This record gives sequence, C-alpha cells and structure tokens, in this order.
Amino acid sequence: MTRPADPPIGGDGGEQQKKLKLLAVTACPTGIAHTYMAAEKLSQAAESLGIDMKVETQGSIGAENVLTDNDVREADGIIIAADKDVDRARFAGKRVLSVGVSEGISHPEQLIEQVRSAPVHGGGSGVDGGSAATTSGGGGGKERSLAYKALMNGVSYMIPFVVVGGLLIAISLSLGGHTDPKGGLVIPDDSFWMHVNQIGVIGFTLMVPILSGYIAYAIGDRPALVPGMIGGWIANTGELYDSKAGAGFIGAIVTGFLAGYLVRWIKKVKVPKFAQPIMPIIVIPIVATTALGLFFIYVIGKPISWIFEHLTDWLSGMTGTSAILLGAILGLMIAFDMGGPVNKTAFLFGAGLIATGNQTVMGMCAAAIPVMPLGQGLATLIRKRLYNEQERETGLAALFMGFFGISEGAIPFAAARPAQVIPANMLGGAVAGAIAGQAGVEDAVPHGGPIVAVLGAVGGVPMFFIAVAIGAVVTALTTVTLVDLSERKRRGAPVVDVPGGPEPVLAGVGVGAGAGAVASGASTGPQKRAAAAAPSPAPVEDDEEALSGYLTEQTVKVRLDSADKDSAIREMADLLAATGKVNDVDELVATALRREAQGTTGLGEEIAIPHAKTDAVTSPVVGFARSSEGIEWGAIDGTKAKLIFMISVPESAAGDEHLRILALLSRKLMDTGFRERLEAAPDEAAILEVLREVQ
Repeated sequence: MTRPADPPIGGDGGEQQKKLKLLAVTACPTGIAHTYMAAEKLSQAAESLGIDMKVETQGSIGAENVLTDNDVREADGIIIAADKDVDRARFAGKRVLSVGVSEGISHPEQLIEQVRSAPVHGGGSGVDGGSAATTSGGGGGKERSLAYKALMNGVSYMIPFVVVGGLLIAISLSLGGHTDPKGGLVIPDDSFWMHVNQIGVIGFTLMVPILSGYIAYAIGDRPALVPGMIGGWIANTGELYDSKAGAGFIGAIVTGFLAGYLVRWIKKVKVPKFAQPIMPIIVIPIVATTALGLFFIYVIGKPISWIFEHLTDWLSGMTGTSAILLGAILGLMIAFDMGGPVNKTAFLFGAGLIATGNQTVMGMCAAAIPVMPLGQGLATLIRKRLYNEQERETGLAALFMGFFGISEGAIPFAAARPAQVIPANMLGGAVAGAIAGQAGVEDAVPHGGPIVAVLGAVGGVPMFFIAVAIGAVVTALTTVTLVDLSERKRRGAPVVDVPGGPEPVLAGVGVGAGAGAVASGASTGPQKRAAAAAPSPAPVEDDEEALSGYLTEQTVKVRLDSADKDSAIREMADLLAATGKVNDVDELVATALRREAQGTTGLGEEIAIPHAKTDAVTSPVVGFARSSEGIEWGAIDGTKAKLIFMISVPESAAGDEHLRILALLSRKLMDTGFRERLEAAPDEAAILEVLREVQ
C-alpha cells in the first residue's frame, strides 16, 4: 500500500510548489473530446505553475498514458476529472480530488490548488463519500445522476442473463416440450432438452441478483456487490418471507439501491487505522449483507406477503363479475412486474382455477403474458431511432421470448425506462386480457403465449391471437409515444407539424419517421434522396487532405450560415453529404442531436465538436466550419462556438485510428496559437494547412 499523505501538500513558497508531483485521470462516458481536452488543460495549468503532472486518459480508445505503481507511490495527490466510474483502489493512502470532467476543462488551476488539501482515499474502487468532491452542478443533480448511472449499470449487466436464460428456455420448450393440463408446457425429466431448460432457468435465476448487485456496485463500489446480490436473491425468493411469489425485478432495484447507499453510509464511519484494510473486504460486506437481508425478510417481506395474499382473495371474489373487467385487471397485474409478485399472484390465481374446470381465467392471463416482450420488441422495430444498438438486439430476443410466453423478456426495457415502459405494458396487457375475457378464450395449461395455442392447449385460437396482437401493438405504440415525449421534454424543443410528413417532429430534431425537419424549413425527403444519390467524389490529392484523410477541402466551410445549434448540425451534415459517404442525412442529424441531448458537445474556448456513430455514413468523415458570430452551444464556459467540427463514423467502423486523430485534435485545440491560426485562415486551403499540424 502506498504511504498515506496525511500532511497537507505544498506551501506558499515557489520552491515547495515546484517539488509537487501530481497525477490525474480524465474520462467521459460519451464521445472522446472532453477526456482529452481536460487532460490538456490540466497539463497546461500544471506546467504554468511549475508542477510535475502525469495525466491518464480513459477515452473511447482505452486507457492511455496509464499511471504506474511507481507514479502513484511518488505522487503527492491525484485529480480525477471524470463523468464515469474510475477505479480508485490503486490510490489508497493518497489525497484524491474527484470532480466532473468539465471542471478539468474549466478550472484546472483551482483543482490543482484544491487537491493539496483533499481527503486521503482510504480504499475501495469507486465513489467515496469522503473523498468525492461535489461539482458545480449542485448536490441534488449529482445524486440524480448517480442513481441513473447505477440503474443503467445494473440493467447492462442483467441483459445477457435475460437473453441467454430466456432463449434457452424458449428453445427447450419448443423442441422438447409438450402440453400437460397439470404442468403447462412440460419437458420429460430424462430429456436432453430438460438440461438445456435447466441451464436457462439458472440464467433467469441469476438475473435478479445481478441487477441488484450491480446497482449497488455502481453506488457503493466493490464492498456493495455482495450485499446487493444477496439482497436481490432474497427479494426474489418469496419462501424466505412466507410469500408465494418473490419481489421480482422491482424488489431487486430496491435492494440494489438500499445496499449501495447503506455501504456508502458505513464507509463514512471512522474506524482505527488497523481496521481500515479489512473494512472493504470483511466488515462492510458482512454488516451490510446481514442488515439488508434481515431488513428485507422481517420489515419489507412481511407486508409484501400480506398484500399479495389479500390480492388473491380479492381476485377470487371477482370471478362472477364482468369478464371484460376481470380480464383487464388480470392483464394489468400480469404486465406490471413481469414475473414479479403482482404477475405471479394473477398467474397463480388463473392456474389454480384450471383444476376446478374454469379455464377462461387462465385464458385471460395467457393472452396478456406475451404482450410485454412482444410489444417492447415491436417498439424497437417501428422506431429504431429511439433505441441504441444493444436495445435493438435485446428487442429481437424479446420478440422470440414473447412467442414462448416468457414475459421477463421485457424486463430490461422496464428497468431502463420504468416511467414509460411499465404503463405501456399495463395498458397493452389490460387490452389483451379484456379481449380474451370478452371472447371467452380458454387455456387448459398454466402457461401463456402463442406457443400454447400452437400446441393445442387454447380454446378460441383466433380470438386469442387477435387479443395478443392488439395488446402488443397497443404496448408498442404507447411505448414509443411516451419515450418520444420524454425525449422531447428533455431536449426542450417545441413540436411542429411537417407538411406532408407522416407524423409531427421536433423543430430542429430528427426523430421518428419524419426526422430531419429543421428550423431553416428544409424539407426532409429531397435531402435524403439527394444524399443517397450523391455521386462518389473524385479522388483528392494528399495536399487536399487533413486528419489522415478524414477531412478534405470538400468538408471545410469558411463561414456557416446557421444561427442556432440544430440548424448548424443540419448544415454540417449536408457538408459531409457532399462527399458521398452519407446515405441518410436525416439519420445523421437525428443521431447527432440525440448525442447532444446526452450532454453538450460545446467544449468551451469557442469550440464545439458534435459527433455521431451511425450507419447513416459509410466510412469515417470529418467536417469543419467557422461561425463569425458564434453559435450558442451550451458550452461549460459560456462561450459561443466559432470553431465547429462535425465527426461521423459508422456503427461497424473497424479500428480506432479516427478516434486517435480526434484525441490529438482535442488536445491541439487547447493550444491558443493553433486556434488563432485556424480562425485567421482566409480560405479552405489555408484551413487545411493549419489542420495538418494535428499529428
């Protein structure tokens, strides 16, 4: 372990400052520019103060200029300027100042001064309540950001378990299963497919604790992983608190956050130095796991059990009421938590009535069960622009799982966007259940989805499929509408109608089928066709290229006509389209604007670097333009953007040379002289000559 740096660093004398050796780590979760600009700013500030500094960058091309053990051992302090998790275990015993990456760009001198009195990091790999400095955004915003990142962290780790478990179960049921009135879809015990099914069940069993564990990990770091996972297992195991159904993925989210924040609170407890080494590996995990487990079993678990016992009794009293109402209620319950306690209460109620000869209640449940995964999968197909690549792949898997009645296929979507997805699921489930109830659909086995109809267990097959189809469509359309509205609200853009367009779009924001309308009033269709039909440009000479050929005289514009960010992005996209490397201008604009919604690409110093990774382009391409008046870009230092680079690479772009070029560009732009030469260049050729300095 490195020697604790208890005494304050430095003094008032210049000689003392010159002896300082500082380290820094810069990282941003999206793009690359902030990472390298922060690194350059910190290096420049340290040099001007006569301080030795080494900066590790964790950008899209991986970690560069990595800090060694010797570097850490000799360092007087470490500055972490990052908007994503950075492993801090290697900095134990050193003064660590943690801020957002924008602080590294805006206030590097202040950070160098503040790290001299920063708290000593006591161990652990991530955020430490005692050493993490609050950024200028305010405490509330930071906590919201941490909670969101924690939830997304859990979802990202959970998705492979959902996909693997769900698909293996579906495959085993389709190839080795048969219907049985008592057991639903049954696979013979001695069958090969039973083993495939059991492997899939293990994946599904691990899904919930993984979600809980990695939510906790993102909040409390490694000591929170064990209590988070065990807490998630407890939440999903109803037998531990006398419940027929566990708390499901909603319970996992609760235990994940409880475990994470509990560990963060325990970390703040002062302990003797001799006990510090065992705190993160023994004391904290044991205390947090025990406290959380007992709290869930005795405090949370009992009310859960009581609620769902009474729900079952209430449902039992409704069998004589309207079939439509009962079907809608069961559909709502089935869709609410997809395998959780509410879902299981409705399912067990329907399954229990099969033995009494009442198969219509199970028919309502069977129609609602596949609606969620089918609807969410359909949503990713009809509005691809609202989903990233991983979500679209998960959507295809959800469609497959939906056919086999595996409602858990929709959980990743519900966990990531609960406010939009869960209401949409419930509406679709209620519609499917109500239609099935009205039509008197029956199901003779305790299972759902189209597979039971294919295998002959459903009575009233045509209406069953109609109920499922309508419910899935309702879910899909409601989901994309709610997600679209939330995106519009976050961007703060007004809604306008595009003449002749199939749907309303945002002013200046390309989303949906009618993407591409901009404030300038340009129409979408002709531009898209022009981009697709644009002839390939003639080869250019080497002296007409810069940035390894990604930027040419053809993609340079001395003066932008646009006065606002959205229009500027459209104008830059049109500039790139002239190369013939853009096959869909609208999609390029929409992707760039979605990136802006995640965080501005206005980097300060009158610079903006909007960028997009999309198959709307066929190969990497970079454009540059100047704005004489400057464009408001939401930069961290409040300056308007006058030097604007537009970067676009295809999703399938191989290699990372373009990222290396852009990293060099981001660093070079911190050179005042370079920017002045770029601003003074009179024409495209002169601009290219300046940009060739980026090496």
